[in-house]
Amino acid sequence: MVEVTLWGALATTAGGNSKVEVEAKDIRELFRKLAEQYPGLEPWIDRGIAVAIDGTIYRDTWSKELPPGAEIFLLPRLAGG
Repeated sequence: MVEVTLWGALATTAGGNSKVEVEAKDIRELFRKLAEQYPGLEPWIDRGIAVAIDGTIYRDTWSKELPPGAEIFLLPRLAGG
C-alpha cells in the first residue's frame, strides 16, 4: 500500500481527497487502480500526469516501481509554451 498525494485539481476529482492509499506495485497499476476508484481522474491520466517519487519526477515511465514508504505526489502536467 502506498500513500499518494493528489496535487491541485486532481484532489477535486477524487472527491476532495488530497491523500489516498492505493495497493500498487508500479505507476501503471497505480493509474489503473486510481481510475477505477475515482473515474474523474481518468481524463487527467489520459492527458498526462507527472509522478514524483521521493522528489524525482517521472513522466511516461509507467513501469517504475513504487518503493514501500515512498513519498508519492501526482501532479497535473503544465500546459503552455
